[in-house]
Amino acid sequence: MDLSKKRVAVTGGAGFLGVALLDLLAKRGVSDVFVPRRHAYDLTTEDGVQRFYADGKPDVVIHLAAEVGGIGANRDNPGRYFFANMAMALHLIEHARINQIDKFVQTGTICAYPNLTPVPFKEENLWNGYPEVTNAPYGIAKKAAMVMLEGYRAQYGLAGAFVLPVNLYGPRDNFDLHSSHVIPALIRKCVEAQDRGDAFIECWGTGSASREFLYVEDAAEGIIRATEVLDEPVPVNLGTCMEITIKDLVQLIARLTGFDGEIRWDSSKPDGQPRRCLDTQRAKDMLGWEAQVGFEDGLKTTIDWFRTNRDSMD
Repeated sequence: MDLSKKRVAVTGGAGFLGVALLDLLAKRGVSDVFVPRRHAYDLTTEDGVQRFYADGKPDVVIHLAAEVGGIGANRDNPGRYFFANMAMALHLIEHARINQIDKFVQTGTICAYPNLTPVPFKEENLWNGYPEVTNAPYGIAKKAAMVMLEGYRAQYGLAGAFVLPVNLYGPRDNFDLHSSHVIPALIRKCVEAQDRGDAFIECWGTGSASREFLYVEDAAEGIIRATEVLDEPVPVNLGTCMEITIKDLVQLIARLTGFDGEIRWDSSKPDGQPRRCLDTQRAKDMLGWEAQVGFEDGLKTTIDWFRTNRDSMD
């Protein structure tokens, strides 16, 4: 699909991932883009979705919008996160069918994988168990959207794609300490502790859990490639195949930010899923896509962006 000849709507286009994706669409010559803003279109309601399609008149919808956060936010909002993410997908996919659009692209989450998935995670293991409990409502809502797309492809011929990005990071991320994911939260903790001259920072869990991280521009490129080449909503992992423990991650971010104080662990707080690391062979085979940004380089860019922009966040 030549997206430069399509009208493309990007839900969540004003957000962290959305801004990076819009930049890459522009570089591909895609100029006819519609970005619904939350204050004008509540996509958890059918009325909001109907108006979105009536006003936007898209040929293609790339659905990035989500209500999501780190372990603490997921633990505090399990009902809301299930409802909001399920409702958005439910109404958006149904009205994609009604409006006979060319393609619907759904971003999933690796929170959908079973808690004890063999590492590296392969797409065929997506249904082999229940997700980690702290983020299961969010993950199941996203996985249900894939099933809906599969059904709509089979019954109505709606072309679709479904990608599973690993944990994202990069400039413009959410740096709120309660609702953010681990990398922006750690960057903020280390930078602010260094500025105050604190002797230590405190981190959740034991540090033993592992994670994999994907730079936001690499994720955006993978999603666009899926939009261009996929018609069937088969799950496709987007990641780097690089696993790092949270303990090693904290030490790395402390070094890169210059924080040299003590790191204390609060083992009364949850670690979350024990391990996360993706097999990305399917993305290479089906999309011709691989991550390009090295982890330390991406972290340095993200730290520099936070230091430059943090005064405007308060």
